[in-house]
Amino acid sequence: MFSVTVRDHMLIAHSLRGEAFGPAQRLHGATYVVDATFRRAELDADGVVVDIGRAAEELHAVVAELGYRNLDDEPTLAGLNTTTEALARVVADRLAERAQSGALGDGGRELDGLEVTLHESHIASATYERAL
Repeated sequence: MFSVTVRDHMLIAHSLRGEAFGPAQRLHGATYVVDATFRRAELDADGVVVDIGRAAEELHAVVAELGYRNLDDEPTLAGLNTTTEALARVVADRLAERAQSGALGDGGRELDGLEVTLHESHIASATYERAL
């Protein structure tokens, strides 16, 4: 299996629901480093997994939709407890939609899988992996 990873970042505000989150139940900010890893079993005719430039552009577009916002106020996230794990899935699903729509070029439709990791600090991260 071959893979290509691109990286971006986003700054968000949110609050988490549930006693398990202690003080994070109050509105607070978070800065995430976001890695998106695209996978395929065989390279395309050009010898690549995906166009790295296009992959980086699409990741940036996805994180720009979430960044510098209070996620508690985002209608598309209503009812979602925006934990790091849940946000990794949101980013992965939005990237998958873009890949399947052709935004990554024809090779984007040939990808086998996608993994998104949100790093919330140098010691903690969460990952969501999905098939394409």
